[in-house]
Amino acid sequence: MSTLESSSVEAAVTAGRPADLTPVVLDASRLESTAPSHLRDLKAGLAEEGYLPAELTVEARFGEDDPLAVQSESDRLREYVRAAAFLGVGRVAVDVAECCRPDDAESALAALGERARREGVAFELRGSIDG
Repeated sequence: MSTLESSSVEAAVTAGRPADLTPVVLDASRLESTAPSHLRDLKAGLAEEGYLPAELTVEARFGEDDPLAVQSESDRLREYVRAAAFLGVGRVAVDVAECCRPDDAESALAALGERARREGVAFELRGSIDG
């Protein structure tokens, strides 16, 4: 984090006050849809119940030895990054369950991490992309 970002975070937190919300971790596999209308309803429901979505966990499967399959999985993961930003989630955690094409997966995940940063969401990679 740059010094400017750090001072901005400190200023925002210092000026804030505690909230009576319960942070929750959402599992992407439990989301019924990533459609904006569904996410809007989910976000409102979470807020009404006093929940603050802190993290969205996603399982990545780069199990097929095919560049098109890697691209398809990358597209699916990108939808969850978009959903996380829409919901106001602070961090997306991607757990790599299997990986046949480590170089392709590494590139795809690096791009996903950059996309998350542009969306204002922290990105954490869990698991190994080693074949």
